[in-house]
Amino acid sequence: MSLIALTGGIASGKSTIARRLAEHGAVIVDADQIVRDVQSPGSPVLAAIVTEFGSGVIEHDGALDRAALGERVFGNDEALARLNSIVHPAVREESARRFAAAFAADPESVVVYDVPLLVEARVDDPWDLIVLADAPAELRIRRLIELRGMAEEAARARVAAQVPDAARRAIADIVVDTSVSLEETRRQTDDVWARLAVHEPRGR
Repeated sequence: MSLIALTGGIASGKSTIARRLAEHGAVIVDADQIVRDVQSPGSPVLAAIVTEFGSGVIEHDGALDRAALGERVFGNDEALARLNSIVHPAVREESARRFAAAFAADPESVVVYDVPLLVEARVDDPWDLIVLADAPAELRIRRLIELRGMAEEAARARVAAQVPDAARRAIADIVVDTSVSLEETRRQTDDVWARLAVHEPRGR
């Protein structure tokens, strides 16, 4: 069995790599989806968020208003730390449960954890390999503007708020250059899959 971390900055092309690995048979566990799941209406995590940040972060239907919460924590390190102290433990527990379920279903599984905040929160977990989706900041900003409709100022602020690219490269075992064509990104991902079949675990 193999437990792989797939990380990268916003608009770095992680989803393209994850989809290609899934086509090869990898089990993808999406950290962003887990965050949404543990913050669902009625969850202890959502209740703790309301206690910490107030009812103004809740939509009329009881769901989390992510935009409102984002306004409260973006650019505020202390508020972000409080939020992370609520969310990260729940995400860690749920991700571990999903890893275990995948390996129980098939002990030979390759499980890929698609996790944006690896450097910030999970770098010391026992990953067999860390794969980085890597693209220059200016290209990621352009993608945010052109593909996600962000204003340039907001796009630059989002990229600047994340850890530096060098910090991600420093912990990566494999770097996939996603500044190239989609076809070339997929070819590099195919090479990653081939390596997964023969790699030596980094910490086991």
